[in-house]
Amino acid sequence: MGRWALSRLRRYVFGPVPSRRLGRSLGIDLVPFKTCSYDCIYCQLGRTTDLTVQRREYVPLEAVLADLQAGLARRPDYVTLSGSGEPTLYSRLGELIAGIKRLTDTPVAVLTNGSLLSDPQVRRELAGADLLIPSLDAGDPQVFAAVNRPHPSIDFDTMVAGLVAMRREFSGHFWLEVFILEGFTSDPVQLEKLVRHVKAVAPERVQLNTVCRPPAEDFANGVSLERLAELARRFEPEAEVIADFRGVHQLGEFAAGRQEMLDLLRRRPCTAGGIADGLQMHLNAVAKYLEELVTQGLVESTRSGGVVYYRARAETDVSA
Repeated sequence: MGRWALSRLRRYVFGPVPSRRLGRSLGIDLVPFKTCSYDCIYCQLGRTTDLTVQRREYVPLEAVLADLQAGLARRPDYVTLSGSGEPTLYSRLGELIAGIKRLTDTPVAVLTNGSLLSDPQVRRELAGADLLIPSLDAGDPQVFAAVNRPHPSIDFDTMVAGLVAMRREFSGHFWLEVFILEGFTSDPVQLEKLVRHVKAVAPERVQLNTVCRPPAEDFANGVSLERLAELARRFEPEAEVIADFRGVHQLGEFAAGRQEMLDLLRRRPCTAGGIADGLQMHLNAVAKYLEELVTQGLVESTRSGGVVYYRARAETDVSA
């Protein structure tokens, strides 16, 4: 299997893809594209098409584990439940984590928006994971509604209480991601509210992120890395800035993928979905490559009719 084949699409398992936090991450996608309990204005995958809190077996458990068994031969650093929607909507989450543990001793990470952690059943099902990374993007109900655009049944205070309960009950590692947006959570009043909530949750790590590629909405603007570094010092514990993605694809096994994507974008502008179809990649893997290529100035994005297109900016070889 060639180097680029490592990121080729399987049905439910993709990667490994390079992760700034998790090394070589083998992803598992458990829900259909953009099935989520939030419709975040900053989401790099676009608008949510199925806004729901209904938990069910969206994909067959046995097929997921079969795909995973093949993917484990690639020796990932983490098996990561993430994908193109909210993974805690998967009703057999606990069985899946137990099944992964039977197949491998590779640690299991779950990336979640945290919206369903107020449900004791969800917390019980997550108990077997090794690392949980939920998110908190607002300091009060008004900003929560504006930024995350949650399902109508999700209450801000209940969501925060779920984070606190999960942290208290969970025996694995618990990191909290905080997304900073200009005009929403970057001002002093909102930031102070966020800091208070984060302190109540008491995660091991706080990780600050911001917009680094085209978001679902034009008005979702990021802040500079310098500003993030300044804001990081206001959290307890002091936050890490995770929004600089340069260099995460420097390993040889990923360099071929970067070059192939750049070659495609030299030929014609493409949407992220078009790249995924053209290169037979999972959309989440595409997003990670685009993140770095845009940051490096090798690729630029434009909007046309509400659709984001990417194109190469220069005849630069990124395979080295």
